[in-house]
Amino acid sequence: MNLKAYKMDGLGNDFVIFDNRKKTTYLTKKEIVKISDRSFVGCDQLIFINKSNDYDAELDFYNSDGGKSSACGNGTRCVAYFIAKEKNKKEIQFKTESGVLKSKILGIKMVETNIGTPKFNWKEIPLSKEIDNTNLGIVILDKEGNSLKGGYALSVGNPHLIFFVSKLENYNLSKIGPELETHALFPKKCNITIAEVKSKKLIKVHVWERGAGMTKACGTAACATAVAAFTKKLTNNILDIEFKLGKITVTIDKNNSINMKGEVSEIKEIDINI
Repeated sequence: MNLKAYKMDGLGNDFVIFDNRKKTTYLTKKEIVKISDRSFVGCDQLIFINKSNDYDAELDFYNSDGGKSSACGNGTRCVAYFIAKEKNKKEIQFKTESGVLKSKILGIKMVETNIGTPKFNWKEIPLSKEIDNTNLGIVILDKEGNSLKGGYALSVGNPHLIFFVSKLENYNLSKIGPELETHALFPKKCNITIAEVKSKKLIKVHVWERGAGMTKACGTAACATAVAAFTKKLTNNILDIEFKLGKITVTIDKNNSINMKGEVSEIKEIDINI
């Protein structure tokens, strides 16, 4: 089966995109996993663009393990750029499982997306029991075996778990991530972020994404980290979240609505033989 698709990324967080508005592509979980594998095509997530009567499109997101994801910040920004070029528009609206997401094209390859408002209630994150979401009491170890107890949980479309540490490089997230992704407190699994606050305007992070593993960037993790830091009075309401390949600027307004902006790549057409 020969499939036409597109490849894009937001700060290295990469996606294979299928446009189902004219011709529908059906993939099994096994095929999604195969396409996502770095030894084949390789990506963090697959995105399907579907027809919509009320919005520019409806989006479905799948993680590289074949599981569905309700939100994807960088993926939304990438597809917004894709659709904006096609329709010659500056403002794009998508329907997603987590709600309607609005994006603006701010310049060449610069896209801002409104992610909505964060959820802190234990049932909405969701957590498996009622507990203080700002300190779950989860213990992580650094590379020297020193322990840190904490964990801030919230949802920005996906469940996130954030640890604020004094030195980012002291923690091996490739080991911590898979252990915590399936923690008993998170019935739908979670994304894990290790964050180092550098100033009131900057946080450096490493992210483990549920269903995808270590990722070069994650839009919803950037938003969740910014919200957690701001509510803990560690940062301002406008700040940069720094990943390995660049920064995402997050703005939290007076109504707790979150905007994230950053660069996206150009659109690359690809053919997949599966």
